[in-house]
Amino acid sequence: MNIKCRFFSLILSLLLWAIIPMTALVGLASTALALEYNKEILIEADFSGRDLTDSSFTKANLRQSNFSGANLRGVSFFAANLESANLTGADLTNATLDSARLIKANLTNAVLEGAFAASARFDGAIIDGADFTDALLRRDEQVKLCKLAKGTNPVTGRDTRDTLYCP
Repeated sequence: MNIKCRFFSLILSLLLWAIIPMTALVGLASTALALEYNKEILIEADFSGRDLTDSSFTKANLRQSNFSGANLRGVSFFAANLESANLTGADLTNATLDSARLIKANLTNAVLEGAFAASARFDGAIIDGADFTDALLRRDEQVKLCKLAKGTNPVTGRDTRDTLYCP
């Protein structure tokens, strides 16, 4: 009986040594996907089609970068320079765009649902078919965007003017 107990104890011990590290690795896998590009100079970088969920580009220079078709859910672009960036068809749901420069950025068919874009600048941006549902914008930027707003977002089916509450 003593031998059986030792055998089962040994098997159980080996299993625990294998299971605990595996569980820890699986638990870290989801957070390892978020990347940090804070304060990086990434002019003309190509992030098209990538899943960058919850990544951070705080104060990064992303001028003329390509984010077309990228999953940018929850991404922080706080104070980032996105001048002339291609964000066509990008999913910016719940992204932080506060103090970001989106001057001449292409946001055609982008989804900005729930985005925090207070103090963001959109001068000359292309917003055809963009969805701004529940996005937090400064009133003067909203008025500027309403002058450009047209189209319907192909993913959400929402009219750009409606999502901006244009008159």
